[in-house]
Amino acid sequence: MTIVHRTVDVDGVSVAYRESGPADAPVLLLLHGFPTSSHQFARLMDALDGTPYRLIAPDYPGSGRTRTPDGFTYTFDRLADIVEGFTDALGLDRYALYVFDFGAPVGLRLATRRPERVTGLIVQNGNAYEDGLSDAARAFAGLKRDVPGDEERVRGLFTEEGTRFQYETGVADPELISPDGWTLDVHYLGRPGRADAQADLAFDYAGNFAHYPAWQSWLRDAQPPLLVVWGAGDPFFTPAGAKAYLRDVPDARLHVFDAAGHFALETHLPEIAPLIQDFLTGLPN
Repeated sequence: MTIVHRTVDVDGVSVAYRESGPADAPVLLLLHGFPTSSHQFARLMDALDGTPYRLIAPDYPGSGRTRTPDGFTYTFDRLADIVEGFTDALGLDRYALYVFDFGAPVGLRLATRRPERVTGLIVQNGNAYEDGLSDAARAFAGLKRDVPGDEERVRGLFTEEGTRFQYETGVADPELISPDGWTLDVHYLGRPGRADAQADLAFDYAGNFAHYPAWQSWLRDAQPPLLVVWGAGDPFFTPAGAKAYLRDVPDARLHVFDAAGHFALETHLPEIAPLIQDFLTGLPN
């Protein structure tokens, strides 16, 4: 499958994205997590070659190749604004969503703003329930910028050691993880202004918890076709968060991989890609 790399202007933000598949095909919008970019989906896009879908993966403001103007405010509301504007700019009036990590609060904002657009939802280690917050996640969300030492703790995640930790923790065989992903993340995190942007988002993250009831209400009311795949070794989001989706969407398909961590695609792509392909085949266009 040929993957093309493009940019589009959205409210003064030059949004970089990669896409593949026929221009007139139904869309799967792939929303990446922290600290990565749309690059995390490159192997998945190759693996889904032959799936009759147009695959589109944007880089958020503060991530990857996307460029923002001076004074841009880095909050999850603004990330969702830009991604929503991105879908408008590309004329995407119907799409399935794949949400991972940061992609969950971004994508679920889109779903509650424009519910008529969402044909289905794939969740991979993307939390929307308090059940899914590990002790480490709760502690991280409790950090405050005005508390001495907290900002240094946040910025420790932007280092090579902190980035690699997120890829390898909870993985049964870390040698299955290519270093290409986390080394590219370190490169982008080192670009001017990126650490500041990611620190702003880190301190804004706890604000997503107040949205959980609205997102859960949308799930209950809409009953979207739902596939949940989860790396059980995730140090941030526990398998309880994966199972919680079944409370609101009992017919959801759930697959938990015991030997995988936060970045489950890195180690379990051969198992996860067919699940996604089968799920997409059954969605309405």
